[in-house]
Amino acid sequence: MKNYKLVPMDKSHIAEIAQIERECFSDPWSEASLEEELYNPLCSFIVAQRPDGAVLGYAGLHAVIDEGYIDNVAVREDYRGNGIADDLVDVFVRFGREHLAFLTLEVRPSNEPAIQLYMKHGFVQVGRRKNYYENPREDAIIMTLEFQKEEEQQDE
Repeated sequence: MKNYKLVPMDKSHIAEIAQIERECFSDPWSEASLEEELYNPLCSFIVAQRPDGAVLGYAGLHAVIDEGYIDNVAVREDYRGNGIADDLVDVFVRFGREHLAFLTLEVRPSNEPAIQLYMKHGFVQVGRRKNYYENPREDAIIMTLEFQKEEEQQDE
């Protein structure tokens, strides 16, 4: 049984999400940047939260017209391997199927667990951004999941 639920990010989550950002990323989002996203109508952050309110992980999505960009997916190190990232990505994939033409993201080539997670959800490598990441310097793999709308499938 899961010891967390997925909820929309609110102001009470910001400090813990910022801490997870610092733990997981060499160029973390600040608390101020995260808080700005609360008021961005093109953005949605979801949080995996324990019953006691602790944040175990989160994911962010920006959607513009019919294009979706997954910003970050991160889970506290001691909670990895419990399906939290899988559940977070699944929310965005289900949303994408209903509302978007595609979802896209960047991932470090050295982050094999993340690459496998995205491939499990149907993402494929479509390109590479040279020297995209710093600390350490590394390319980014661009992965995309395209959605066919039911109307298009019926026309075939």
